[in-house]
Amino acid sequence: MIIGYTAGVFDLFHIGHLNLLKNAKGMCDKLVVGVTVDDLVTYKGKKAMIPYEDRLEIIRSIKYVDAVVPQSDMDKVAMCKKLDASVLFVGDDWYDTDKWKEYEKECEKSGIQVVYFPYTKGVSSTLISKALTQVRDNPETAITK
Repeated sequence: MIIGYTAGVFDLFHIGHLNLLKNAKGMCDKLVVGVTVDDLVTYKGKKAMIPYEDRLEIIRSIKYVDAVVPQSDMDKVAMCKKLDASVLFVGDDWYDTDKWKEYEKECEKSGIQVVYFPYTKGVSSTLISKALTQVRDNPETAITK
């Protein structure tokens, strides 16, 4: 059985998140998803708009996801080992970054394959958040029916 793992904040869930989960599930028998806890989001210098428990339930409800675990630290390799995952999935926006070059080395030592999926162009939680802020700050620009 091939166990795959991916993790993220999954705040303001969008099609890019769904593409990642769908593609990951297509490459493993069991997909486990780590959802970043609120404290870790804050540690990263951000604040989730959707509370952790709600984000957890959203991810848990997606048909491509077999199990959900809290991501309470950034050590994805340790989580893969804990879950006996042989594949770690990530968006290709992280490809060739110093951080992920190190993850790749750690994964290789542990027999874990890193698979990068194409980042869904034109959509991100950051862009959605900025758009929402702009609409809130300038309600006259909001689209109405």
